[in-house]
Amino acid sequence: MIHVNEIAIDEKAILAEMQYHPADSQQAAMLKAAESLVIGELFRQRAAELGLHVKDEMKDASDDDFLAALIDREVAIPEADETACATYYQQNPERFTTSPLLEVRHILLAAAPEDELDRVNGKMMAEQIIKQLHEGDDFGRLAQKHSACPSNATAGSLGQISRGQTVAEFERQVFTAEVGLMPHPVETRYGLHVVWVDRKIEGKQLPFAAVKDKIAAYLNEKVERKAVAQYIHTLIQDAEIKGFDFAVSDSPLLQ
Repeated sequence: MIHVNEIAIDEKAILAEMQYHPADSQQAAMLKAAESLVIGELFRQRAAELGLHVKDEMKDASDDDFLAALIDREVAIPEADETACATYYQQNPERFTTSPLLEVRHILLAAAPEDELDRVNGKMMAEQIIKQLHEGDDFGRLAQKHSACPSNATAGSLGQISRGQTVAEFERQVFTAEVGLMPHPVETRYGLHVVWVDRKIEGKQLPFAAVKDKIAAYLNEKVERKAVAQYIHTLIQDAEIKGFDFAVSDSPLLQ
């Protein structure tokens, strides 16, 4: 049994709340559920003290309404001005740059991730193909002969690709490569790839005016989360809580 300023939260309420807090173990889910109910009760009690309308039920559709009113009344949340947005824009240029565009050909030597022998053989074959290409062999011919990708019908061409269109392990290596034949095979969950970058168009930084509103929304949300977390800390410190220890919680609400 947990008590929040003499108000009891029983095990039945915690078990019912657990469905909203999936976790790796039942104990972790119970901890998250209990924490959520304690914080919710602190909000409810403070709202009642201030004369805000709060129904008696532990969980109620009106909670969001009184909570918004409570936060609006009790928590000072400054909004990001243009200077703060411009500073963030200047300090994080990579976040506001369009994806590079690549024109790529590849030869896929398929090998399942768990098949170590196929992986070894695939790597050896890929290295042999790279050697043949250095000696002047035709990429399209080798793609048609060896590649397990449907692109083998178009000389291995993947066309023009941008970030997010291929698997992460392929993207990580190919988008940092120079134009031309990559000197080593690229390993992915699908197997080994011989890759030729035909063309690379570097990304361009978006103008500040185009992203200012998104930056402001991001910064405002970040500031609000921090301000609410500090407010929760204040409520916890001013309350008498028995049966629950926030020191063992790793909730992002309290970070």
